[in-house]
Amino acid sequence: MRLRIGPLSFIAPCRVVWAERSADRCGFAYGTLPGHPERGEERFELRLDPSGDVVFRIVAFSASARWFTRLGGPVGRLVQARMTRRYLAAFD
Repeated sequence: MRLRIGPLSFIAPCRVVWAERSADRCGFAYGTLPGHPERGEERFELRLDPSGDVVFRIVAFSASARWFTRLGGPVGRLVQARMTRRYLAAFD
């Protein structure tokens, strides 16, 4: 994965660590690899409830893994929030 923040660009290596596809659920999760700005995982799951409602869930946890993400802690949280908004906007 490549992350762009203004004029800056970062390589963010990651690997799919879980995937599921069934009649009422599908999703995947990826974990970061060495060289990624953060250490952690993100999980994306789409589920059809028995009521007929469709539920999209994102579960994530992370910690700084590089000097620049430790130094720019608050900026990193803003970037993560922006990414989450982009994920959710894709479902509008």
